[in-house]
Amino acid sequence: MKLNIQNSNLAVTAGLKSQFPRDMRVQVAFSGRSNVGKSSLINTLLARKALARVSGQPGKTITINFYDVDKKLYLVDLPGYGFAKRAPADKEKWSRLTNDFFTGADKGVLKAVVQLIDIKVGPTADDDMMLEWLNGSGIPYIIAATKIDKLNRTDGERNLKLLEEYPLLKEGTPIIPFSSTKKLGRDDLWKCIIDHIEA
Repeated sequence: MKLNIQNSNLAVTAGLKSQFPRDMRVQVAFSGRSNVGKSSLINTLLARKALARVSGQPGKTITINFYDVDKKLYLVDLPGYGFAKRAPADKEKWSRLTNDFFTGADKGVLKAVVQLIDIKVGPTADDDMMLEWLNGSGIPYIIAATKIDKLNRTDGERNLKLLEEYPLLKEGTPIIPFSSTKKLGRDDLWKCIIDHIEA
């Protein structure tokens, strides 16, 4: 699949299941805890500075954003999870909306999930819950190890090795070290995404 990433825009902001697009375009979803860098990663992938809005208050927004890439693909930005200050009612809304997305995805449309994990911190308890769900769902996933530029080489290599050996990761799961600041991993992540779409 050839994509003109310059031809990208925010197509749908959905706060309700009824607002999800139904045009059978292939989708790749992006999942991760609040403040893990999803918006920055999507902006980096699409070579845009502010297409995906980086929130100054992590966890505040509970919507699913669908980014149209060249009329061929939706990059789906799921709301961040695990934000401690979020009210119980908001957490329930997050769970319901995210569950509606995954259970409502038409067969063959959702090709993969890019699961973001902060390489400085490693997988959190909330990440573990998401990984367990992904393992049970059968949906292929890719790990984007974000903020790799925040570690020196030795610490980065050590943390990546620990992530590679993490027991909840399915064997053979791609792990892409990623830095939005330095644009590290951008081409590798795009290659993984295209491979999953074409599989």
